[in-house]
Amino acid sequence: MVLSFATARKLRQRGALTLILALAPLALISGCEALIGANEPQLQPQAQVKVVDRGPRGTSVGAGKPIANLSSDQLLFFNDAAARFIHPEAVVNGLGPTFNGDSCGVCHSQPAIGGTSPSTAVFPFVGPNPQVALATANGATNKLPFFVTSDGPVREARFKFVVDPDGSIDQNEPDGGVHDLFTIQGRADATNVMMLSGQTQTCVLAQEDFDRARDQNNLSLRIPTPVFGGGLIEMIDDATILKNMQANGEAKRQLGIRGTPNRSGNDGTITRFGWKAQNKSLIMFSHEAYSVEIGETNQMFPQKRGFGGNPPPTTCIFNALPEDSTNFTTTPANTPKLVPSDDDAFATFMRFLDQPTPSTPTDPVEAASIANGRQNFINAGCALCHTPSMTTGNSAFDTTRMPGLSGVQANLFSDLLLHHMGEGLNDGISQGNAGPDQFRTAPLWGVGQRVFFLHDGRTSDLLEAIKQHASPGSEANGVIHRFNRLTESEKQDLMHFLRSL
Repeated sequence: MVLSFATARKLRQRGALTLILALAPLALISGCEALIGANEPQLQPQAQVKVVDRGPRGTSVGAGKPIANLSSDQLLFFNDAAARFIHPEAVVNGLGPTFNGDSCGVCHSQPAIGGTSPSTAVFPFVGPNPQVALATANGATNKLPFFVTSDGPVREARFKFVVDPDGSIDQNEPDGGVHDLFTIQGRADATNVMMLSGQTQTCVLAQEDFDRARDQNNLSLRIPTPVFGGGLIEMIDDATILKNMQANGEAKRQLGIRGTPNRSGNDGTITRFGWKAQNKSLIMFSHEAYSVEIGETNQMFPQKRGFGGNPPPTTCIFNALPEDSTNFTTTPANTPKLVPSDDDAFATFMRFLDQPTPSTPTDPVEAASIANGRQNFINAGCALCHTPSMTTGNSAFDTTRMPGLSGVQANLFSDLLLHHMGEGLNDGISQGNAGPDQFRTAPLWGVGQRVFFLHDGRTSDLLEAIKQHASPGSEANGVIHRFNRLTESEKQDLMHFLRSL
């Protein structure tokens, strides 16, 4: 049975002993006899309440808004970028020949634009997984992969090793790249298309065989990461990240926590975006996603992608390249459209997208539970990796007045470092300095309204996601040991705290 806050109030009315057994730390239970009185009968202790994840909170959406104090021009660019973020692309715009979605909004919509995989079952009821409809949209002939369902997360697929022409895998040659779920084969806008040459052109490109990849243990799945507060993460100095890495050194050592930054292979600075912190900046993040997830070429990735590093058939390329670029044109005042490329606009949207705001309960019982849960989060050692906040440096993207992006306390609950997460979460993929079992500490801001957890979306249960942190070789084993030693009520308070973020 779930211990709701209404139930907690009823327990309080039924006697001091019951309240203590339900809510207080075990250290206080030994003194409860003094509260009963020597002449009163001894009450039998009630069974402890099972810890549960109540799921995404059903209050107002606490994310998806621009940062405060944008200038009128900045707000125009933000709103234009937000519209482009959810605009579906067609082949004539650059979709394909392989793709996972036809807009950024396919992956980033829960609980608001910029979030992660949507759901019809939980607040704010965004809708089913859009990849289901995309498989056959506009006449496409794709088979829906077994790991994509209407009520499951949006996913991308990576292959661990290169697949040889005979269908076998070469375990001496790592792959690690994204193999898009769909192709444009069969779509009306990729069939018998009249080209400038006067000839018609039709794309013929079969999907990857994901069933075979599963059977060969060559498949690794990922779900989208939310992009809320992207500009704040981008503006955290490397020095701040390294200073935080060195903080609480003895406590981390005792628990087996190490942590290391991923770094750019170009300039050696700390990278911070993506599940393995593989991307340096929002510009890089947006350009790569436009190419990899949608298939649209751009100024940073001007060539079309095929499968496994092989170029696609020329009959599947319908446009001059790159398909998205800076528009060299003048526009009327107050009209940002057509000036930046879509990719640059996406980066602007993420840069000016504010951090999620936690819930502020008015119920004193709920507020107390959340406060206790935050302390339990710290006591268990969770905050040693999920750093509650870091402060941004000075940003050139000034707003009309503070706060903007400079000197802001970013309540991200992440150290932005890589940590070994052990055999249980090992995905067989290396990116930059990140090995197969290393992942960036996932920021927890906004987790209160998130549906799917861990890099592959394997669970919607936040408690299960916590337990999955423990496995042979994981830096989180010591923390999970401490978590397991909490009382059931302390664990439940911790769950309430996380769902308040």
